[in-house]
Amino acid sequence: MEIRIGIQHSPREIVIDSEESSEDVLSSLASAVQDGSPVTLRDTKGRLVLVPGAKLAYAEVSTEEPRRVGFLG
Repeated sequence: MEIRIGIQHSPREIVIDSEESSEDVLSSLASAVQDGSPVTLRDTKGRLVLVPGAKLAYAEVSTEEPRRVGFLG
């Protein structure tokens, strides 16, 4: 699943591919925004990303469907 996160006053967004469920990601981001605490997310390669909850502008979580490859015809 792909997660796109915007940080206030930053021109670039953070893009993470994660294996966590969308419910877990959204609940951890929501609690971080509410508390102003940082949230840590792990991507598919095992890297950790620390996102400041107080500076979170938006979060976009994609569906968990696999990408389709091919042509319609």
